[in-house]
Amino acid sequence: MDERERINRLRWRCTRRAMLEMDLLLGEFLERVFPTLGPEQADAFVVLADMEDLELWPLINGSRDCADPVQAEVLALLRTVRVK
Repeated sequence: MDERERINRLRWRCTRRAMLEMDLLLGEFLERVFPTLGPEQADAFVVLADMEDLELWPLINGSRDCADPVQAEVLALLRTVRVK
């Protein structure tokens, strides 16, 4: 799979969520922040994007701690995104 196809699949996962808030937040993050991530952070974001909304949302809003330090970095970045 080439990089373009990988990004397209990731875009699909980020913008076809059960919660509209997650669609907007993950989509905005993918467009603005994802290209600036290092390889470990990019991989961590892919893992997070694969989570179900009900599992991911508490991590994003901080009501549940994340044990993985790289995922925690990405979650901190997600919290800074402002949806237009």
